[in-house]
Amino acid sequence: MPIRKVGVVGAGVMGAGIAAQVANAGVPVVVLDILPGGAARAVERMLKTEPAPFMHKGAARLVTPGDLEADLALLAECDWICEAIIEQPEAKRALYARLQGVRKPGSIVSSNTSTIPLAALTEGLGEEFAADFLITHFFNPPRYMRLLEVVRGPAARAEAAAAITEFADRALGKSVIPCKDRPGFIANRIGGFWMQSAINRAFDLKLTVEEADAAMGRPLGIPKTGVFGLLDLVGLDLMPHVAASMKATLPADDPYVLGLREHDVILRMIAEGRTGRKGKGGFYAREKGPGGERLKRAIDLWTGEYRESEKPQLESLGLRDLRGLAEHPDRGGRYTRAVLLDTLGYAASLVPEIADSIADVDAAMRLGYNWAYGPFELIDRLGAAWLAKALAEDGRPVPPLLVAVGEGSFYRVRDGRLECFGTNGAYHAVPRPEGVLLLSDVRRRSKPLARNGSASLWDIGDGVACLEFHTKMNAIDLGTVEMIGKAVAMGKKGGFRALVIHNEGEQFSVGANIGLALFAANIAAWGEIEGLIEQGQKAMRSLRDAPFPVVGAPSGMALGGGCEILLHCDAVQAHAESYIGLVEAGVGLIPGWGGCTTMLRRWAENPRAPKGPMPPVAKAFEMISTAQVAKSAFEAREMLFLRPTDGITFNPDRLLADAKAKALSLAEGYAPPEVKPLRLPGASGRVALAMAVQQQVALGRATPHDVVVCDHLAETLTGGRKDHTEETTETELHALERRHFMALLKTPATLARVEHMLETGRPLRN
Repeated sequence: MPIRKVGVVGAGVMGAGIAAQVANAGVPVVVLDILPGGAARAVERMLKTEPAPFMHKGAARLVTPGDLEADLALLAECDWICEAIIEQPEAKRALYARLQGVRKPGSIVSSNTSTIPLAALTEGLGEEFAADFLITHFFNPPRYMRLLEVVRGPAARAEAAAAITEFADRALGKSVIPCKDRPGFIANRIGGFWMQSAINRAFDLKLTVEEADAAMGRPLGIPKTGVFGLLDLVGLDLMPHVAASMKATLPADDPYVLGLREHDVILRMIAEGRTGRKGKGGFYAREKGPGGERLKRAIDLWTGEYRESEKPQLESLGLRDLRGLAEHPDRGGRYTRAVLLDTLGYAASLVPEIADSIADVDAAMRLGYNWAYGPFELIDRLGAAWLAKALAEDGRPVPPLLVAVGEGSFYRVRDGRLECFGTNGAYHAVPRPEGVLLLSDVRRRSKPLARNGSASLWDIGDGVACLEFHTKMNAIDLGTVEMIGKAVAMGKKGGFRALVIHNEGEQFSVGANIGLALFAANIAAWGEIEGLIEQGQKAMRSLRDAPFPVVGAPSGMALGGGCEILLHCDAVQAHAESYIGLVEAGVGLIPGWGGCTTMLRRWAENPRAPKGPMPPVAKAFEMISTAQVAKSAFEAREMLFLRPTDGITFNPDRLLADAKAKALSLAEGYAPPEVKPLRLPGASGRVALAMAVQQQVALGRATPHDVVVCDHLAETLTGGRKDHTEETTETELHALERRHFMALLKTPATLARVEHMLETGRPLRN
């Protein structure tokens, strides 16, 4: 059954967020709340919230808010009704009884609960309701967290679970993990236990919060928040509720229950409202110093008072090898070892209780807690035999699954396929949903067509090649530029029908490697820098002018040079969470690889824009000078970083397949685009832009060096010394980009901006 309209009951943070993601997917959604006007206020609040629940303002128009008492009938047209109200089974069952009187036959009802057993939710509601009922556990915030845990009871229709899985996967961009009806399901059962262990062990071994978070961070592939920083993010006041729920639903001898402890300092913090970022600070807090500077403070776990935050000095925390860290004798090493034995031993004991597949467990932890590695992937990094021996030496039980894998590993590659160890003692292929194409799978089964230290070229089938970047944050350097040229040259020789540019990194590309540019500038290697700018322009033109279609497939940040690559593709198939922009002004530069030229052309050809030479210049100037970044692929369309014809994919696992399909659709009868000269306003346009900049200076919004950058940008965008009666060619505009880029790079203020960005990750306002 296709899902064409959705209802959400409960307009709190989770319910409203679920509704917003449904609307982001272009699907109408009804939101009802028990408080009069509560749903309407939730929509208004979300339009002002950062990070934004809505991917673009227009999505809010698909949300119909209403009151539960007066507007229950609005749910009659919904194919799926998701309940997200208070975590009380009686209240939920009372709501479901009311839904029975209005919902249409065959519509699916689900609960967003993570604490109440499914049987308790459907008790007394009859077989018909149970057949249509599921648990659909979203993670907060629903727009950004990809995990959706789905529990199907024994009476539920397989078609209902299939419909939700299909919709959540393709429309909402979720990775759907089937779970068993067990307390906490997968992610919160293991994740909650991990946080509990990490807190307890920090107290036992007398670690500071900074030391504990550093130990729980990079070596384990856990976000840099660690555990105490994570608790600040989610709220300390949730801890007692989670503990109470687990204690009430798990057996008394479960390690989760046995490890439950109350710490006086945490109880005191909660009582005083120090519940984390949403309260008066948490384990960490920010305070203003005597000079107005922001000081980071950290809690002393033994006094409960804040002190100046300290950088951890333990020797073990400098290690990057996980087993080396776990075997180090200092407090950091002993802490890591204890938490790993607790968490990984517990996770291994829970299969098949909570899930039939270790791959599902690992995926749930990666997606629900942003771990780089799931628990069984971490076991493989440590060695399964090492973990079993360490558990036995500590006098702990060794889980049967760990005994069964023995000296082997939980994952292996066989004949180019990724396989995982099963509860039956055999290895099984890690399944991929139909229509999913992952570059990581391509890498396992084949060798690259070409490769250097910065990029690789892969055959992804049907005559389509994929250009992959693999530098740090996929920053573009000379090797990247050279591989772009090589990819085009190989295609021209008949090597493939189309090219897709894609990678599975967290960011598509953060732009040019400004660290290399700073180094070259410091040794006055101006010729080499200008040569790289010219080579980059040539590479971008080669993408656009190739005799085959080129499709960009970004996810995450595509900034600066990364954005310029997309601007020179024939088409883009973007992940919905793509953040695209020309941000060079933030480091005192202007786009130098055709970004200025292409944005001028985009706005000049935009049928919605006013006609004449000045409007496209003004729009491009506004966006580039203020380093505007689209906060979703939908915003990127509005800002013309993407065309109206470019596609948007919600599930990143489907992005490469969608981009390949788009490339093949363009391949038949393909011809490169025709490039026409532009008519630009010249000197009169520069004067108008200069006046606009001076207004920003008067308002305190532009710094002295902003004015310098804007002057160079204005001359580039208005055509240099040409008059508005003359046409300006692409070659002339590229020459202007190079000249003004180099002029700015030679200024001390720009070099200071570049250095500050590299050191702090933030722009310098000089």
